Amino acid sequence: MIRNKNIIVGLDIGSTKICCVVAETGGDEPEIIGLGTHTSRGLRKGVVVNIDATVEAIKRAVEEAELMAGVEVDSVYVGMAGAHISGFNSHGVIAARGSEVTRQDMEKVLEAARAVNIPMDREIIHVLPQEYIVDGQDGIVDPEGINGVRLEAKVHIITASATSVRNIIRSVNRAGLEVEGLVVEQLAASEATLDKDEKELGVTLINMGGGTCDIAVYLNGALRNTAVVPLGGAHITNDVAVGLRTPNHEAEKIKRHSGCATAAMVSNDEIMEVPGVGGREPRRLSRKVLADIIEPRLTEIYTMIREELELSGFAQRKKIASGLVLTGGAAIMQGAPELAEAIFDMPVRMGTPRGIKGLVDLVNGPMYATAVGLVIHGHRMERSGQSRGYSRSGAFNKALEKVKCWAAEFIGS
Repeated sequence: MIRNKNIIVGLDIGSTKICCVVAETGGDEPEIIGLGTHTSRGLRKGVVVNIDATVEAIKRAVEEAELMAGVEVDSVYVGMAGAHISGFNSHGVIAARGSEVTRQDMEKVLEAARAVNIPMDREIIHVLPQEYIVDGQDGIVDPEGINGVRLEAKVHIITASATSVRNIIRSVNRAGLEVEGLVVEQLAASEATLDKDEKELGVTLINMGGGTCDIAVYLNGALRNTAVVPLGGAHITNDVAVGLRTPNHEAEKIKRHSGCATAAMVSNDEIMEVPGVGGREPRRLSRKVLADIIEPRLTEIYTMIREELELSGFAQRKKIASGLVLTGGAAIMQGAPELAEAIFDMPVRMGTPRGIKGLVDLVNGPMYATAVGLVIHGHRMERSGQSRGYSRSGAFNKALEKVKCWAAEFIGS
């Protein structure tokens, strides 16, 4: 393994899988050079419930990515999800120092916008500008250099449970890695799947994970609303396991290979084999039986998402002119876009990673959107000089871990 300073690593810590993507920087787009995945252990609905199991899963995913890329990873951009994540809009006002707005004024007004009362057990993860207003003139994206004395900023603030954030960081640190930045998963997935035109016209991203579905609404080029629905692909898998009386891991395989979200798209003649539980013989069932189990649960998930959009005022087609973009591992199912179109009454497309080069074929799927988005986010942050680390103990922990391994080998011999 070699150390390479010109790499950015995205680590998607999900409820059902850990995904690590390694990319080289230097050009306009990050170049993918490594990918590692491992079954997620120790998380439930995006929240760490077993740190040791989470650390082990992170290590396995990172080691696989390191081996493919041929580099040693010591810092990562981490994607986090969970029902504890929430967002709200805020507004800040200051008086500009001189006759025109400066970069310092912009930073000051953002600080004013984030000066809101939040509970002690919450932590601010993102403060994302929506627009600036100079002397009553709104819709300004970058006010630097504009003449004016009154500067206002409208922002979207995303917060998370402080305990959950600390547990994620601790798990990554114990895996021997430094956390360069935390990014909520719908924001990361947006970086990889949405283009500027969609964000300008209005678009809703639905990142369908194992434990939750994360929602992000863009309009006029800025993030307007975020929400989380506490249901995901794991709930569909559980329904399949119970309905077909088969183990959970077999239900996941059946869902991926034979699942269909719209029963009307499946013929009664299509047959699949269902492994038994407890040593019972496998059974042959119609694939329509599976679709009849999946469709109600996915309809429930979509309905809950639609209700969230209605509460935020972004359920109308005229506001979200570009429609919906589905991404995430749970979105990869025949009939899922068609069912979404029927429920939301909007055009729907599948979101796959874009804006990258290198081993593109390895990550060309909705299940990798968040990890690739983390790399794109990190690339953009570092080029603008805005990168910041949450911890500086990762490299030390990694070195300490290696010393322990060497000591164990020495004692064992």
